[in-house]
Amino acid sequence: MLDPWLVFALILLACLVGAVVVVAIVAASVRAAARRREWAQLLIRHARRPFRVLLILIAMWIAFVLAFPGERDEWMPAINHTFRIAVIASGAWLMIGVVRYATDLAIGRYRIDIPDNRVARRIRTQTLIVRRLTIALIVIVAVGAALLSFPAVQALGASVLASAGIASIVAGLAAQSVLANMFAGVQLVFSEALRVDDVIVVEGEWGRVGEITLSYVVLDLWDDRRLVLPCTYFTTNPFQNWTRQGSELLGSIELDLDWRVSPTRMREHLQRVLTETELWDGRASVLQVTEATGGLVRVRILVTAQDAPTLFDLRCFVREAMVDWVQRQMPAALPVQRIVMTPDTGATEEEAPRGGADGLFTGNVAAQERANTFTQAMPVVSPDSSEDGEGAGDGGAQRSTG
Repeated sequence: MLDPWLVFALILLACLVGAVVVVAIVAASVRAAARRREWAQLLIRHARRPFRVLLILIAMWIAFVLAFPGERDEWMPAINHTFRIAVIASGAWLMIGVVRYATDLAIGRYRIDIPDNRVARRIRTQTLIVRRLTIALIVIVAVGAALLSFPAVQALGASVLASAGIASIVAGLAAQSVLANMFAGVQLVFSEALRVDDVIVVEGEWGRVGEITLSYVVLDLWDDRRLVLPCTYFTTNPFQNWTRQGSELLGSIELDLDWRVSPTRMREHLQRVLTETELWDGRASVLQVTEATGGLVRVRILVTAQDAPTLFDLRCFVREAMVDWVQRQMPAALPVQRIVMTPDTGATEEEAPRGGADGLFTGNVAAQERANTFTQAMPVVSPDSSEDGEGAGDGGAQRSTG
């Protein structure tokens, strides 16, 4: 009778040869397709290793089962259990590779390095979120299947299912913030409120959305910093999305100049400046005087560009060109502060008024007539009237009444 281990070695060799043949046939077919189509190369890159590992594990498991039929030996159940868990893990690895291949294939068909990339950014963002959800689901199912392969866990499963209601409530309360961020991330993606590569302003910071996960959003700020915010922030707080419908933007440049500036000449020079640069997309260019107070004239220039970074550079370019032109061509229009100096004449005693200032109802004859009109029967007593013989009696009462 042959040694069981020798039989196992022969069967294992045969199984491995068969696995190698299968791998060779599949690899040759995919490589043949890869010469004509790009998707085949992508499939090889994502699924080659997990596919080979899965075939090798299956071949070894078959060899063990054929070489040692039955479970008479004490170590056979442990070997079978180990191979079962290994096959589950490698199968999950292969499925994750297939999911990554499918999502990368979908993303690759839509470029985001072009001016009008709103649809591409939407599809890219939604595809990445779906991939993360699918991978998380595959991992959870694989871990659950591996745990259920243990007899002790299977016995525990009945009691767990019996108390599933209480367990779900406790788990929901414990993972409230995690679940809130997860649902917020899905809501952001599928409502198209936020997409990868969107230009947004949040917390006073200007940046581009670099990554959206199930729990947080990463912003690539303009100065190479990274701002990480939870997904729930974007569902509970306002933020500016500069690329919600398109990447084109309108920007303004404001200059405070003297009243002697010529808006007509500035407008002509602005057109020459814009025609000399490729930053301007040609949609709009406006020069207006929006304010003329405080001794200065405020000139506002409106220009358009294809996206936010280009608009910033265009605004700086136009501002510099207009300042240089004003300095060279219209120095009189540079902003100045005027101070009027007047000589101190001083008032003499003869020029100084002797009485109080004229008012609405006092100070002159017309004012007193107005006072009589408003007071009607109440007599008005002039302070200059003589008081001789009038200090008592009816005169005093009449003065008091007035």
